[in-house]
Amino acid sequence: MAEAINTRCCIVGGGPAGMMLGFLLARAGIDVVVLEKHADFLRDFRGDTVHPSTLELMHELGLLDEFLKLPHQKVSRLSFQIGDERLQMIDFSHVPTHCRFVALMPQWDFLNFLASHTQRYPTFHLHLKTEAIDLITDSGVITGLRAKTPESELTISAELVVGCDGRHSRVRERAGLSVEDVGAPIDVLWFRVSRLESDGNEVFGHMEAGQMMVMLNRGDYWQCAYVIPKGGIEKVKQEGIATFRERVLALSPFLRDRIGEIRSFDDVKLLTVAIDRLREWHRPGLLCIGDAAHAMSQVGGVGINLAIQDAVATANILAEPLHKGAVTREHLAAVQRRREFPTKVIQKIQVLIQNRLLSPALASSERPKPPLLMRLISSLPFLRGIPARVLGVGVRPEHVRTPERAA
Repeated sequence: MAEAINTRCCIVGGGPAGMMLGFLLARAGIDVVVLEKHADFLRDFRGDTVHPSTLELMHELGLLDEFLKLPHQKVSRLSFQIGDERLQMIDFSHVPTHCRFVALMPQWDFLNFLASHTQRYPTFHLHLKTEAIDLITDSGVITGLRAKTPESELTISAELVVGCDGRHSRVRERAGLSVEDVGAPIDVLWFRVSRLESDGNEVFGHMEAGQMMVMLNRGDYWQCAYVIPKGGIEKVKQEGIATFRERVLALSPFLRDRIGEIRSFDDVKLLTVAIDRLREWHRPGLLCIGDAAHAMSQVGGVGINLAIQDAVATANILAEPLHKGAVTREHLAAVQRRREFPTKVIQKIQVLIQNRLLSPALASSERPKPPLLMRLISSLPFLRGIPARVLGVGVRPEHVRTPERAA
């Protein structure tokens, strides 16, 4: 028998955007339901970079000290080796935030932390193992959705449905929202190799002719991102796992004593890189944010933080209308106007890096040389704060404006 739920706001997707928006709305006293199709948040190879902008939001919410007690690694500087030149590219030490570093933390720890703090708000309802299957429409207005659990089906009536269900969003597909494919010429292979203290702890990237890899210090292991041309996974597999290991060692020779930990391609995860965005983020009664509104490339690791900024802006704009039961199409359009500009700027930067730096290097047989701009940034320390500001804080940083009305 189908169960019926009535709520002010139903959020589809328990990722960073969905959980942050749910937390902020419940904190503001609004009844909110979050649907997460999995049984928990424990999934590997998700965005694990918590940037200074997100840490600043945790400070504004009074949660920063407790949050930083969770296991994490701090990244204050990033370097990049192109050919035989090692460049110091980013320095977070002067960004205008309380935390001048990126925290590397498993995304499930971040989401579990938010979930634990929603328990103080009786208006927050998290439904795990609950998958949205279709939208409910009345006279052109989306008034809720149907969902399924392992035991039954749910009919959820809501003044507002928010799609936070990622780049393969069922919500945006059911709503018929049009997607503009910006294009991404690369894919990424993710894998891990154990880390020794003698390895050092700096996050760095290394580019050579035809290949590139980035290594993130995760304490007892390196999380590695090996960049390949779009659709190149079959060629990599045809060459075999032994050849792939040698390619990795060509970029990071110090891994030779443990490269055998990559036993087969079962230990390598393909992440298909996409850059796209909705032309219109909303329909009457519905809004999409985060990856559901704009898929980001893995370049810079900004996806999680951009999604969280979307959630904060959404709460700031919609909390009061939701309280009054008077969310209009203009309110939803205001969210898109607020967040579309920073989305387009970051995507343009990602496309520029992909097209001007990554793709030519992957296609070349000659050892690459750093572009003049990168050399300039590396040689003048004060310039390293510019990419740090863009990467760590963002183009239009959001701040918590919603009052705490529930306790």
